[in-house]
Amino acid sequence: MDLNFIVQHIPQYIDAAFLTLKLAAIGIFLSLLLGLLCSLFIYFKIPVVRQLCSLYIELSRNTPLLVQLFFLYFGLPKIGVFISSEACAIIGLTFLGGSYMAEAFRSGLNAVETSQIESGLSIGLTRLQLIRYVILPQAFATSIPPLCANFIFLIKETSVFSAVALADLMYVAKDLIGLYYKTDEALLMLVIAYLIILLPISLLASFVERQVRYAGFGN
Repeated sequence: MDLNFIVQHIPQYIDAAFLTLKLAAIGIFLSLLLGLLCSLFIYFKIPVVRQLCSLYIELSRNTPLLVQLFFLYFGLPKIGVFISSEACAIIGLTFLGGSYMAEAFRSGLNAVETSQIESGLSIGLTRLQLIRYVILPQAFATSIPPLCANFIFLIKETSVFSAVALADLMYVAKDLIGLYYKTDEALLMLVIAYLIILLPISLLASFVERQVRYAGFGN
């Protein structure tokens, strides 16, 4: 194991980690918005839009992110649409993540008791007020575990961004292996980098889940 090589290339992994985190954060945020909208359209059975959302969810969940990125980066230029690597990564992650977030939110929405909704309607709440004050708070609490799992899943999916020439963690690792043939060292740093990113998020997610469970059930 070449420790000098590891120390020398740590800055490259740090830069790649920040890029990975930036793209993941933007993609996850947009996925949350898209997933929430789709879940509400499906929950309230909005005509036409509901069917489109269901079609989108099936299409997104049943196609790999790598295929989606190839379509955006290599396919769209064939028809004159050019998108930067970062934009491709964010769009692809949002497209994939939105479907998983929608299913997570939908499970939370379906867990809201009908009596809660009827009570809200009985005191004169409008549909928007009902969503804001009755449905969403309870749905979010129930959706926390699958949402946290989706966050971790989407961060791990960023490992395919190197396919569209983004200098993320995987790209740096493959580049160093190709240049210096230091496979063990490059892969060790790659594993450690993802561990540093994912372990705190996993621990925080577990803490939040416990707090939500305690608030809801008292144990």
